Amino acid sequence: MTDNRDLVSEKIKIEDSLEKVNDMFYKRGWTDGLPIVPPTEARVSTMLSGCHRDPQETVAVLPPKQATATVEKIAINAVMAGCLPDYMPLIITAVEAIAEEKFRLMGVLTTTHPCGVLIVVNGPISRKLGINSGGNTFGPGVIANAAIGRALSLILLNIGGAIPGQIDKSTQGNPCKYTFCVAENEAANPWQPFHVGRGFRPEDSTVTVFAAEGPHNINDHDSTTGAGILKTVAATMTTAGNNNLIFYSGEPILMLGPEHAATLARDGYSKEQVKDFIFQNARVPLSAISEEHIQYRKKSPERYGQYVNSAFIPLSRREDIIVMVVGGSGKHSCFIPTFGLNYSVTRLIKV
Repeated sequence: MTDNRDLVSEKIKIEDSLEKVNDMFYKRGWTDGLPIVPPTEARVSTMLSGCHRDPQETVAVLPPKQATATVEKIAINAVMAGCLPDYMPLIITAVEAIAEEKFRLMGVLTTTHPCGVLIVVNGPISRKLGINSGGNTFGPGVIANAAIGRALSLILLNIGGAIPGQIDKSTQGNPCKYTFCVAENEAANPWQPFHVGRGFRPEDSTVTVFAAEGPHNINDHDSTTGAGILKTVAATMTTAGNNNLIFYSGEPILMLGPEHAATLARDGYSKEQVKDFIFQNARVPLSAISEEHIQYRKKSPERYGQYVNSAFIPLSRREDIIVMVVGGSGKHSCFIPTFGLNYSVTRLIKV
């Protein structure tokens, strides 16, 4: 049973000074190191107006503290991150998604791997909230992307208890642990949107969460054919040290820039054919793998199947490869390796 005391947010009195509030929050370990918006009672009340749910309603129980994420506590962290009230349904849905069993949040928050929680938004809500899906989508400049991603990171810290260096054991960390939120560029997508491929309607609004590394650029300004672009893509994704290949698990993500996607579609490639090409060609030669890892693989034939002794090792299972269209003009795409020991979750956003 949940202790009801865990549901009620603590109220603290402090001098009305931005500097003093930030100093106290920082010293208590309640921030990500950046300044926060003080979560006053009035600001939290305003944030709660963005959703129609009881402030004390339990949204999820988050590890590693196994603490209760109520609507009100989510709103507090959303205020701190600089969110607008309209973002609340999306943030709440993202919290519900990371709490699903197959996301394996405990592992995500305690691993030495440098993953953050990548939020991908699809459907009308991405346009309503102004979430950037075009140029510089992973970069600065848009409140929605920055604040929504940061709110989830603060929730993991302040509610879940993922304290860097104590619980969060990431060897080197990653800037994506601050904020990691984008929308798919559905207008520039020559194929069906990602969420439709997961069984939702085009008019549905969804949020998908991945445990992911930061994006690695794929630069191909020279190829004029889809085949040429895919050759560059597969070569870029072929790396020996990423978790997807090591565990032969998880969902490596290819985020195609619109120009690359348009060339592929022009040359008759479907999204499924893109996945086929990656599976067949993004393979690491066994000679590039250490002898110790080869022996590790041989001890787990149930995981690696026919590829235990294969001369070329595939990046992941074919069905696990993710393809999306994200970004603006320019002949760039990106590869995002994932944690490898969990799976993404897509949920419908109910406004």
